[in-house]
Amino acid sequence: MNRLVPARLRLVDVARVGGAGLRARPLRVFLSALGIAIGIAAMISVVGISTSSRAELERTLDRLGTNLLTVSPGTRMFGGEAATLPDESVDMIGRIGPVTSVSATGNVTDARVYRNDHIPSGQSGGIAVRAARVDLPATVGATIASGAWLNEVTAKYPAVVLGGKAADRLGVGAAGPDTQVLLGGEWFTVIGILDPVPLAPELDTSALVGWAAAESYLDFDGHPTTVYTRSREESVTAVRTVLAATANPEQPDEVEVSRPSDALAAAQATDRTFSALLLGLGGVALLVGGVGVANTMVISVLERRAEIGLRRSLGATRGQIRAQFLTESQLLAGLGGAGGVLLGVAVTSVYASSQGWPTVVPAWATIGGVAATLVIGAVAGLYPAIRAARLSPTEALATP
Repeated sequence: MNRLVPARLRLVDVARVGGAGLRARPLRVFLSALGIAIGIAAMISVVGISTSSRAELERTLDRLGTNLLTVSPGTRMFGGEAATLPDESVDMIGRIGPVTSVSATGNVTDARVYRNDHIPSGQSGGIAVRAARVDLPATVGATIASGAWLNEVTAKYPAVVLGGKAADRLGVGAAGPDTQVLLGGEWFTVIGILDPVPLAPELDTSALVGWAAAESYLDFDGHPTTVYTRSREESVTAVRTVLAATANPEQPDEVEVSRPSDALAAAQATDRTFSALLLGLGGVALLVGGVGVANTMVISVLERRAEIGLRRSLGATRGQIRAQFLTESQLLAGLGGAGGVLLGVAVTSVYASSQGWPTVVPAWATIGGVAATLVIGAVAGLYPAIRAARLSPTEALATP
């Protein structure tokens, strides 16, 4: 007596049979796939936005350089009072061999800025007044959004250049000869407005006047409070070690030296920590989506017992039934994963474009997202597939 051998299903046949089950329940499939898509989209967008932000930081540092160092007074060793930098500190720093440029600002502590003389004295908007040297923009990488920067002539007269945020707070939209602000009790003409200065963000909320004008009109004491210096890239570390002693040879311990690019990198590290938290939330969403797939497949097995019994009675093996439902769950998860990847890339692209960043989505993130969905589909569909395969033809057909 010849033994019957079950027909073998090709991969194409398995995929077609698995897809038929999904097409029969489109709304349920859509909702289950949506759960997977949301989790994958969250993870892709978090990774993409974080990577795009880092790419923008690298582009910014490439443009502005990492060779900017700042020198500022610390506190006195005895008494805890604020220290001061010598008037000659800028010139002394400029004599350091690898230094290519040096400039400075000085805080004018008693001056306040107001849009007009009707503003209450307590509403100064947190705008600092600083005396500035005319070579400041070239050193810190500042650019002019409107008007012009101070020159050797305007630096002697009541003219002011506003940082971008300072101009917004004062309601100054553009520089011009008819635009004036009340600064330290004197009317100053706004001759320029700066673009944001990434490596010197304190300038964004400042009103910058000429060094000589600050001494003449605002009783500025002439002491620099922040010295900005550029040096050759290969000599930044060496210059950093001698800056304090050069700026204040008598009290080098009362001098603070910093590197603005380090602050930007630290901010980026904070963003990465926050991104890790968001990735965790995306993982939770992905887990919830996987539970949705498992739930859909279990219900599918219960609803299709008659179909399973009919296929078994026609010769389908347990392995073929198992492969059918496992393929169905894989297809369901794969649909959600593909949709999630596309949605995540779209979200990243829209957000990065709105911020003016380059759009960067790592290949490992998209590949990993699809791989994660396939794993979830396999895990979520394994139990329902095994359960379906265990049903005997008589038991399945007898179930109402």
